[in-house]
This record gives sequence, C-alpha cells and structure tokens, in this order.
Amino acid sequence: MSVAPWPQVDINGELERAEREFLHTNGAGAYSMSTLALLHTRRQHGLLVAALNPPLGRHVVLSHTDTIVTTIKRSYRLSSYRFPNIAPTPGYRFLRTFSQDPLPRFSYRLGKSDFEITLALTRGHNALVMAYRWLGKNPVKVSVRPLLAMRPSNVLAREHGAMLQRVSLRQGEVEIQPVSSLPPLIIKHPGVFMGSPDWWRRFEYSEDQRGGVDFEEDLWTPGAVEFEFAPGQHQFITFGLERLPPMSAEQCLEDAKQHLLALDPGDNHVQSVRSLSIAADHFRADLAPRPAVIAGYPTLAEVTRDTLVALPGLYLSSDRIDAAQAVLRGVIALCQDGLLSQGRREDGSAMPEVTVDGSLWLFDVARRLAQKTSLSNPFIKNELYPCLRGIYARIASAPDHVVWPRADGLLVNTSLHTALTWMDSRAHGEIQVPRRGIAIELQALWNAALHTLAVLAAEYGDREFALKLQAERAAHTQAFKSRFWCKRTNYPYDCLDQGDAGHLDDAAIRPNAVVALAVEPELFDSWQAIRILDVAKEKLVTPRGLRTLEPEHSAYVGHYDPGLDERHTSYHRGAVWAFLLGSYARALLRVHPDDFELQVDLRQLLEEAATDGPVLGHVAQVAGGEPPHLPGGCPAVAWSVAEIWRTLKDDLRL
Repeated sequence: MSVAPWPQVDINGELERAEREFLHTNGAGAYSMSTLALLHTRRQHGLLVAALNPPLGRHVVLSHTDTIVTTIKRSYRLSSYRFPNIAPTPGYRFLRTFSQDPLPRFSYRLGKSDFEITLALTRGHNALVMAYRWLGKNPVKVSVRPLLAMRPSNVLAREHGAMLQRVSLRQGEVEIQPVSSLPPLIIKHPGVFMGSPDWWRRFEYSEDQRGGVDFEEDLWTPGAVEFEFAPGQHQFITFGLERLPPMSAEQCLEDAKQHLLALDPGDNHVQSVRSLSIAADHFRADLAPRPAVIAGYPTLAEVTRDTLVALPGLYLSSDRIDAAQAVLRGVIALCQDGLLSQGRREDGSAMPEVTVDGSLWLFDVARRLAQKTSLSNPFIKNELYPCLRGIYARIASAPDHVVWPRADGLLVNTSLHTALTWMDSRAHGEIQVPRRGIAIELQALWNAALHTLAVLAAEYGDREFALKLQAERAAHTQAFKSRFWCKRTNYPYDCLDQGDAGHLDDAAIRPNAVVALAVEPELFDSWQAIRILDVAKEKLVTPRGLRTLEPEHSAYVGHYDPGLDERHTSYHRGAVWAFLLGSYARALLRVHPDDFELQVDLRQLLEEAATDGPVLGHVAQVAGGEPPHLPGGCPAVAWSVAEIWRTLKDDLRL
C-alpha cells in the first residue's frame, strides 16, 4: 500500500532531528523556509520572504516571530536562535512534531498540553497567515514579537540609525514602514500591540558560516502583539506586505490547503511520485505576472538552462500546457541577438551573458511540446518557431565569437566568457572545468535541434529550408561518428580539440556522453550505447545521481566542500548531480526497453535519490562523490525534482 505524501517528523525536543528544512511557497515567488525548529541556518531563511517583483525581487521581510506562551504555571519561549559562543536558545526543546499535511504545522508540548502553530502563505500575495491553537484546559496568554530583516534575500542586515520607528495603529491592525524604500508591513491581529522598537543583535546562520561567507545579522522589532484565547480556539495573525490579502485568515488557510491537497495524484501512485508531485509545485511561479520556473530554493532564481531541462517534468508530464507556454514566453523574451540569456537577475532584468546549451535545450522542449499537442499548435508556429530559427541563424552564421559549426558540421565553442555548457562554473573569475573546443553534449543538442527545426520547417511550408537542415544534420552525424569515439577508453571523448590533430582531446569519463545518448541516440551504434551505459553504471552512477568525473581521474574530488572556493572546484570534478538521473534513465530505457529487472533496479535508484534530502520532500542540487554522498549545494532544486519525478511517473509509469 502506498504511503501518504505528507511528511511528519517526531522531534521530541532533539535538535538534530529538527535540522532538516521545510519549504512552503505562494505560487508567485514568495516563500517560507527554515529548519523544522525554526532555527534559521541561512540568510535566505524567513517566515515571509516576499517577491517584490514577482516572481523575483525577493526580500526577507519577516525573519522570525519571538513567541512566548504563558500558562497558569509558567511561561514558555518557543523560538530558537543561534548567537555567538553559546548554545542555541532552547525553544526547540518544546517542539514535539513537525507536520506538513499539507501546511507546515509545529506542535509544541507545554507541560501536559499542546500548542500548535500553522503557517500558510496567501496564494499569489506577499502575505503570511500564522494560525495558533491551544489544546490545554485553561486559557493562555500569547506574545508574538515580529523580528524584521527588511532586506534583499542575499544580503544581511546590520543595526543602523535609519530604521523608521513610526507605527500606525488601527483596530486590530498595525502598519509599519521601517524602511522607506520598501512597502509597509501590515499586521492584522486579535489582541493588543505593545510598541517597543529595538534591535536584536548577532543572530548566527550556521550554513553561511560553513560556506565561508558573512553569517551574523541584526534584526529589528517594532514591538509585540499580545492576546489571550481559550482551549481549542484558533487565533490568527496575518502579515501582509503593502496590503492585507483580500480574504479572511481562515479563507487564506483553506485556499492554500486545498491547492496543496489537489497536487496529490492519489494512492494509486507510489509514495515518491506523490511526494515529488507536491515538491514540483514549489518551483512553478504560475501566479506571478510573468510566470516562470524558480530554479532552486533558497539561493537560485530564474536560470534558463534549468528551466528548460525541468519544464517537461514540471509541466508537460501533468499536461499543464497553457502554463508551460506562458513560462516559455518569458524564456523567449530572453533572446539576445539570437541566443538566450542565462536567466534573470532579482530585479527581473535579463543577465547580459548568453547560454549556448540553454538555447539548444529550447529545441528539445519544442519537440516535447509538439508531441503533447501537435505541430500545428499556434504557439509553436507563431512564437516558438521564429525564436528557434533565430537561434539557428545565430549559430550557423560562422564564424562567431561564441559558437559556430565548422566545415564538417561539428559545433565549436571557444569563448572564455560565455556559459557554453552546464559545467561552466567559475572561481576567482576562472572556469574550473574548461571545456573549450567541441563538447559532446552540445553536439547531441545541435544534431537534435537540426532535426526538430527541419520537421517544423517542413510542417510550416518551408521545404527548401527543411532539406538544408536535413543535409546539415547528415554531415554532422557523420563527422560525430568519425571523431568522438575514443578507442583507448572505449568511451566517447568528453570534449575534442577544435583542430584535427587531437592533441588536446579530453578522454575523461564524464556523464556528458550519457546526456548526449539520451538527447540523440542516433549518434551512437547500439554497441556503443550499451558500452556508455555500462561504464556509467560502473564509474559514475551513485545512489544520489551521477558523478561528474570518474574516480580514477587525477583531478577527481570525491567530496563536496561547502566552502566558498572549494565548492566551485568540486562541482564538476566528482560531485554528484541528481538531475543527471533523468538522462541516464532515458538512455537506459531506450537501450533496454524490455528488461524488467533493470527497470526494478532503476526504480530503486530513483526512489533512493528522492529521499532524505535536506528539505523535506525535495532533492538537493549535488552530493559528494563518495559515500555517504552527503547532499550539498542548493537544497531544493527544480531540475533534480522534475527529472526524477518525470522518469518515475512517465517512463516507469509509477
């Protein structure tokens, strides 16, 4: 029998059990995120992280609420913080369970009675509802003190004298605008607001400290809300940036609850599919004025490559066609002189750098969208096809300063300043895994792009152009087959020297050959495909994804170090990436479509990769190359979730 997808963790006052994180979003870029103890470990953690330019412009508005419950016998401070040189404040010791069924709920044991706090972001609004419930025998008093950061999510606040301390009081409401550059925060409450503006100093964030960046912050409070309520009664506090939501607190909770419940595909699916179907929704910012995919929480924004790799799983697998097309409109708008921008900054502007492989992934998405709808889909014909032609024209107009096809058709990339492949990570301004020349996965993407564009051109009446593309693809296929197989390793080269001498050909065993096989299997003979998968299984596949480099290589780094410099050098020198499991599974099922035992093993691999991430129900960006493959990088990532979910749901039909 399938297990319900709603996680519950028994904390029972043990901090180690409460160190995992939860994530809750509003469908338009805003989020709540912290550890289960509400002990923030990252600067991006907060109860209300608002999207001022939805889905981006994210600011930590409400960081904490310092909550004190006073019963007849004693007072209980429920909040947990970390300050310098002392143990964390002990609010977590009262935390009995954390449940996300479907809303985040914290159950505290106070003496012999329970006190519950439930969080709910208002769908599509920068607003948070906190619901309180007391299950004791006698009335209690509660004090809730908001601790405000009022700053962009990637910076830290420091005490300063410019915080405006004006507070507007109305019946049951408080309006505060401590920072003139940000909208006011309105608090709707059931009690009395007691003004006592002050700074609380030197909160520490342990994950930032481990990452080698600043990790101390000061937070400002305007005062506290105090109220009483009887046993079994619910009380609500609503925090709204600029305005309160247009519905009651109870309606906000119910709306958020029903949305999440509807995401569960039901008990006819395995638990991992049900859990990932809920996780996938966190990355879909469909309610924003400009719908988009958030690449990862809490550190990633809109990344073109990640969006296009994740989109089939996030949208097409569940037939969200209109929403997928709305996201793709935003991607098409990022086209700069024929290539797509790498993504968007927090202010919504396009990044100046272009992405070559991201541009080519758009062809793969177009093919999948056509399979889901039809070649006559007006969006594909009138909006997507012209963009694809523009990308082709930019690349085909050799020579180019970024990428171009040489005489035999192979795609050459030589730029030192452009993100040509997904392995281009920088430290101190330098590419850590330089793959200049002729990268294998770019060839597969280009070959598939030529085919997709030829099919579309023929469908739309441009037969001469279609024939030209077919001829270019045939020449490219022949050149690929003659150059890319390395006889010494019996595995494809990862990257060829742009010349023909071959002195700088890179024969390192990396997962990019698996990606190429998944994207364009026609580039390989059947025996080559089998060999690629066998080598990948032996040297690259782990329970958390695929290594980025074989362990025997001299440059291999078997651990992922969160330090600021070290992580960039290990990202692609052995670190494990979960999203690569999608390509591995796609290739494996094509080569061995009728092998039932293989499918059982693949299911076990994917389900293991989908469990026990840093964030409940999510899959992290990377993990260490050696056991126990500790997770690292961004803790909740769109393409990690989407590729594993798509494979389990669509390919394995679970």
